[in-house]
Amino acid sequence: MTAHPSGRTWPCQPEELRSLFLFKELTPDQLTRLCREGRVECVPAGPVYREGDPATTFYVLVEGTVVLSRRVATQDVEVNRSSVPGVYAGAFHAYLGDQVPQVYNNSMRVTEPSRFFTLPAESFARVVHEWFPMAVHLLEGLLFGTRTTQEAVGQRERLLALGALAAGLTHELGNPAGAAVRATAALRELLAAAPAGGPNCGPSGGRDRDDAVARLRDEAVARARAGSASAAPSALAAADAEDAIADRLDELGVSDAWELAPVLVQAGLDEGWLDRIAEACPHETDLARAVREVSRAVETALLLDEIADATRRVLDLVDASRQYTQLDRAPYQLTDVHELLDSTLQMLSPRLGARIDVVRDYDRALPRILAHPGELNQVWTNLVDNAAWAMRHANTGTSTDHGTGTLTVRTARDGDRLLVEFRDTGPGIPPEIRDRLFDPFFTTKPVGEGTGLGLDISWRIVVDHHGGDLRVDSVPGDTRFQVRLPLGPADPDVPSSHQQPSPEEKPA
Repeated sequence: MTAHPSGRTWPCQPEELRSLFLFKELTPDQLTRLCREGRVECVPAGPVYREGDPATTFYVLVEGTVVLSRRVATQDVEVNRSSVPGVYAGAFHAYLGDQVPQVYNNSMRVTEPSRFFTLPAESFARVVHEWFPMAVHLLEGLLFGTRTTQEAVGQRERLLALGALAAGLTHELGNPAGAAVRATAALRELLAAAPAGGPNCGPSGGRDRDDAVARLRDEAVARARAGSASAAPSALAAADAEDAIADRLDELGVSDAWELAPVLVQAGLDEGWLDRIAEACPHETDLARAVREVSRAVETALLLDEIADATRRVLDLVDASRQYTQLDRAPYQLTDVHELLDSTLQMLSPRLGARIDVVRDYDRALPRILAHPGELNQVWTNLVDNAAWAMRHANTGTSTDHGTGTLTVRTARDGDRLLVEFRDTGPGIPPEIRDRLFDPFFTTKPVGEGTGLGLDISWRIVVDHHGGDLRVDSVPGDTRFQVRLPLGPADPDVPSSHQQPSPEEKPA
């Protein structure tokens, strides 16, 4: 049933129908049949039908103004407005019968008293099948074929993204894992060569001297561990320090000075420290043994730190991948968008490369929101990957590892919405293609590098699934994709649209 009050009916005139572009090619008999089975109705200003109601009527505007809207979360978003006689809406998929749910896929209202030619859905389905049997098959094939193709290519897009992320993750995991293996092997050799007991000055040392050497060893280890967490000196400064240490060791009669010097310098030790240990161990043989044992202790501490750091990096990557995939999380939950953004940036770090700077400009005071975190990560992935691709191809038109630029990811409150902005310094988006960015299968990437569904999928996730909006603003050197999500609770039961939105529904 329609949502509007019963309006006046008017005599249906075949010639008036012929004046409408939708019917101008019909024969007189066909126009007569339409007038016999339908009617012309005057509808007062207000709602005509609601999205999701049973689709019972096919509407063709004769005169007046219609507004079509789609339900997004708790809001009606206007998608089209027209006063052109002949525009149609309503049960125009009735010819598909029970192959698709026969409900209105949008809402329609009129802003002024308007006249429509109305036809019951059953009559519309009959005349289409009788008059255009071949067209029915073609339309069915087009509708379902497009859906199947879009689903298949969308799945392929997700698989390609997953494959690229898996390759990057494997590479990133390989680095710390290899470092841990190498450090473990070196540590095993050091421990095997280490003498029993701690550093000492030999038989001539005594308890006090041994204690002094132990304190110097502990100081060296502490310096080494503190130095490994800070910025390393330049290669020139390190070489000068090694020369000075080696020269002083030679003066003290310690052999293999050039082998010991790099480790002592790495620990941040200087000639003053050598003088103190030489004072504790005045005999050359005892001094050489004590310095070597201190060197082993320093190397052992540094290798343990390297193993701990490598293991921590592996755990961080595993945690980031778990956060990114959301495999162990509920599909709809309270979500911290900053955690999602960080996990996505970490997973995509190989794609960004070392020459693209990432700036995080987060408003940490923003509250968590109800969302589908796995889907939002897919949006972040598409937007970050597009920005990286644009900056890598800037000025050359071809992929290069030398592309430079800055990606700024910003979060902020925008009224009752949470804003997530991705800003890149790439060449920008030409105005002539900006209106097509969110169209399915449209891409500016070469064949094999993009399917043209990334932004379409992102738009559907943000708008259809979360009641938000996705916009783009671009000039050369400053392109910004902005995602706005409701701060209040969204409705997890809002169904995804099963119809391809018209271009008017998507932002320019």
